[in-house]
Amino acid sequence: MTSFADALLAWFDDHGRKDLPWQHPRDAYRVWLSEVMLQQTQVVTVIPYFQRFVSALPTLRDLAAADEDTVLALWAGLGYYRRARFLQRAAQICVEKHGGELPRDFDALADLPGIGRSTAGAILAQAHGLRFPILDGNVKRVLTRYLGIHGFPGQSAVEKVLWQHADALMPAGRTADYTQAIMDLGATLCVRTRPQCDACPLAGSCVAKRDDLTAQLPTAKPAKRIPTRDTVMLILRDTKGRVLLERRGPQGVWSGLWSLPEASDHDAAWRAAQSLATIDDAQPLPAFTHVFSHYRLQVEPLLFDAATAHLRIADNPALRWCDASDRAALGLPAPVRSLLQDI
Repeated sequence: MTSFADALLAWFDDHGRKDLPWQHPRDAYRVWLSEVMLQQTQVVTVIPYFQRFVSALPTLRDLAAADEDTVLALWAGLGYYRRARFLQRAAQICVEKHGGELPRDFDALADLPGIGRSTAGAILAQAHGLRFPILDGNVKRVLTRYLGIHGFPGQSAVEKVLWQHADALMPAGRTADYTQAIMDLGATLCVRTRPQCDACPLAGSCVAKRDDLTAQLPTAKPAKRIPTRDTVMLILRDTKGRVLLERRGPQGVWSGLWSLPEASDHDAAWRAAQSLATIDDAQPLPAFTHVFSHYRLQVEPLLFDAATAHLRIADNPALRWCDASDRAALGLPAPVRSLLQDI
């Protein structure tokens, strides 16, 4: 009987993805960067971000030495900006403690900010050929279906079982190919809806296929109502076409990014605008909703055109007037960047 790994590797030889930009060369820095970018994001979206990032910051030392605005500007649009900050902090720790390289020791690697067990395993398996399993979202989906494991994979008891199987099924050799193969299978055939079971190399032994459970597995996360929050974004634009941006604080969403000043309602927006610039009138722009993983943000933009800057803004490092070229070099949240492009 063909083993799980043998069947997967045979399929990978014919159908796997072998020309992804982080595979040539497949060094630890590039694998690490791709793994972090691929969290919550599809390959087709990640590729141009990855290429732009490594073009600007080709080595771990370059990342460690870059200023935060540069890193966030390169990351802008991928979301989950904490990932970018963890990347840079981990790079700085590697320069401080590991000779400017990602450590090969599993525990030291997994302890770096934003890495953890699965990403550490992916780096060691793909960059160094070491036998360490991974358990990202694609792998969880493949294993829960193949083995018929019920229960939400994010629950610790279920995840523990999945780790045991991930380790048991992993071969001793071709670890880089195997790791890519199981991720590819989950990304291309064993997808969330309408999996292509007829083309799957594991279909003959898959419990979900046998028992018609592909729609039920993996078990969905228990439903939770997502709240909605309201905000008014102030677009203060001066006669030169510059827009006033404000660096957000260290807490909350978009922490540390440059964004637009905000207020809780229109009255507060007017008071905030008057404290920042001399204004005449406001033009309401179409409202929009931006969805985060844990809430929806309902945004009402107000455009204050021909605003005149107050002198005190020059003394505030968290406020700056920026034209389009200035904004391109800053980390702006994707919906804010889109809003400013639209006007």
